[in-house]
Amino acid sequence: MSTTEFLGPAAATGAFAALVLLLVFIHATRRRRGFVMLVTSLASLSAALFAALSLVVLIGTRGYRALTREEVAARVWTVPDTGQTFAAHVQFPDSSVRTFRLTGDELYIDAHILKWKPLVNVLGLHTEYELDRIGGRYVDLEQEMAGPRTVYALGQSKLFDLFHLRRALPLLSPLVDAEYGSATFVTAPVEKAMWEIRVSTSGLLIRPADPQQDLPDPAN
Repeated sequence: MSTTEFLGPAAATGAFAALVLLLVFIHATRRRRGFVMLVTSLASLSAALFAALSLVVLIGTRGYRALTREEVAARVWTVPDTGQTFAAHVQFPDSSVRTFRLTGDELYIDAHILKWKPLVNVLGLHTEYELDRIGGRYVDLEQEMAGPRTVYALGQSKLFDLFHLRRALPLLSPLVDAEYGSATFVTAPVEKAMWEIRVSTSGLLIRPADPQQDLPDPAN
């Protein structure tokens, strides 16, 4: 089950329950039923907090993909250019392709990974990830510090990112077991090459792709 499939209905259900309980509270207030007022006010507040928390997690993980095993996060094929520049064509799981002009000796990619606690796993949510950046990397440290840098965003824009929000809101600590960044890089060869960017719960890795596989047209 994806985050959207679970948290969307959960947020809607919580909001509906909060509204119904609020109406019951208003009715009890008019009749001056103290015990009912107390119970419904607490229940309405709890339902509203549950709905709000579900909505926060839902929006904060927009663009993230559920991970239950090692899987291919993207395919990249590199095409060398002059000097230390090369093109990197990235094909995402939805078959869309983006092209980046990079400078350096190596292809570099990193990602955000969110690992949920077992309590949340029971509800159907598992480790999730989002590719964050792609860039060129120099072998020589002096060049890395002083040479031209080429780094581009891979993640989707969102109102807020749960990866960063987790650090600001202790309220999310009971849900998120770990949030961490993972990076991988490989030497860009002097000829065309295809790579698979794979992700597991332990992080990212790059493997050579099937050389018989057709390269998609970046223009599509």
